[in-house]
Amino acid sequence: MATDPTPGPATQAPMAGLRVVDLSTVVFGPYCTQTLADLGADVVKIEPPEGDMVRLIGTPAHTPGMGPVFLRLNRGKRSVVWDMKTDAGRSALQALIATADVLLHNIRPEAVDRLGLGYDAVRALRPDIVYVHCTGFGLDGPYAGLQAYDDVIQASTGAASLLPRVDGNPAPRYLPMLFADKVSGLHATYAVLAALLHRQRTGAGQFVEVPMFEALASFNSLEHLCNQAMLPPTGGWGYARQLDPDRQPMATSDGWISVAPYVDARWQRFFDAVNRPDVFQRPTLADKDLRRTNMAEMYREMAAILPSRTTADWLALFKRIEVPAMAVQTVGDLPADPHLQAVGLFQPRQHPTEGGYLGVRQPVRFGTSQLPTPGDAPNLGQHSDELLRELGLTPAEPPPT
Repeated sequence: MATDPTPGPATQAPMAGLRVVDLSTVVFGPYCTQTLADLGADVVKIEPPEGDMVRLIGTPAHTPGMGPVFLRLNRGKRSVVWDMKTDAGRSALQALIATADVLLHNIRPEAVDRLGLGYDAVRALRPDIVYVHCTGFGLDGPYAGLQAYDDVIQASTGAASLLPRVDGNPAPRYLPMLFADKVSGLHATYAVLAALLHRQRTGAGQFVEVPMFEALASFNSLEHLCNQAMLPPTGGWGYARQLDPDRQPMATSDGWISVAPYVDARWQRFFDAVNRPDVFQRPTLADKDLRRTNMAEMYREMAAILPSRTTADWLALFKRIEVPAMAVQTVGDLPADPHLQAVGLFQPRQHPTEGGYLGVRQPVRFGTSQLPTPGDAPNLGQHSDELLRELGLTPAEPPPT
């Protein structure tokens, strides 16, 4: 890792000393607060008695509600279960909010107001709080208040229309990942950090809205609005290079490989290396401009050549001629990837109740700031009494047996 050649002593974690009250569930909000916890924030996760539903994703090793996705998404947080229908539960949450720097939730406006947790009520408890509302749709538009899940956001922002443009199957399809949730969670993360910086400079907290629909619409239209962005439009939507059906992983004699020549010099080096300079003698590929226009033809020619050698042989050749290429892997292959092993992205860990599991560190690395070793994901309500004591409140007596 490149670092300052004369670094000073390591500083504390970037968010050490900051407290985040996390009332969000599933992935969108918790992905943001997981990042904040990794950066050193004290994240207190307020859960309903049945727990965050993400606890049920995957198969737990020992304890119901401690599934593998929850272990990753909620590491380093403290879990509290307080009954908000009781005076004691509401008082405990209010006391916690008064100590917080950030409150984040994904509760619909009418419901959060009924709970007494709207912005004005929270600001009365902590005037400079950064209050982050993770919404499905912006609160000023006609979709405000509609329920939103990853599927409906992918559909409504054009993501589900992309694969049909590539493979010709007219049926819209979801990208098979929590695409909208994770993208929106990253937007929420920078929003929190920007609002905290504003507070540091001005002393003022603020209300922050992070809507999934707008976040993914912005994300998708970066390249795919394309010629429709001009007024009047100069063409259709869609970045042609990304939607090219020939620009896909290609078969080798023993697997699949991704090759990204892109620039003209790399294409020339490839066809020279495989003794096919004749490709550039075709009228459709005779000069640089024609090759750029007809790049799909070169992809098809490459796809016809690659089955003649193994993936390893091709990777060695592409490295030698400086053409970007990587073998196609499954997600399950990643922990054994030699590069990821060398940089320590995956780290075997031991959970106090769940036993061994594979942790995944933050991919971002700092030259001076010291990130803490992430704590383990909490059992449901594990820290309820601990937080009450920190707040000077008395834990409830357990019911008689």
